[in-house]
Amino acid sequence: MTIQEYYNSVGGNYAAAKKILMMDKMILRYLPKLAEDPSCVRLKESWEKKDRHGMFEALHSMKGVCANLGLVSLSEKAAKALEPLRPGSTQHVSDAELEKQVSEICAQFDRTISLIKEIDS
Repeated sequence: MTIQEYYNSVGGNYAAAKKILMMDKMILRYLPKLAEDPSCVRLKESWEKKDRHGMFEALHSMKGVCANLGLVSLSEKAAKALEPLRPGSTQHVSDAELEKQVSEICAQFDRTISLIKEIDS
């Protein structure tokens, strides 16, 4: 799979990644490091503890990392989920909805990582 095909398959934006990282070589250098990012683990742990502040921090980190890598769909999902958790937010979200969001985000995060190894380098 090419880098462009990878980005299409994960809901990413190859052009955005290329704009930030400048060349495929840099994309291929930093994209695999996503597997080392603790955001999803921290999100799951915070969910289990019902720690909304911890969830906010994990989602905020994930949003930024994914945006910088051009992983737009994942970044947008994290952004949407974190807004009701933002300190001082007037938006409310139920535990059932949070559980659904955490499950979907972590599944997409895991899929995004697993497909990295299919990129032809």
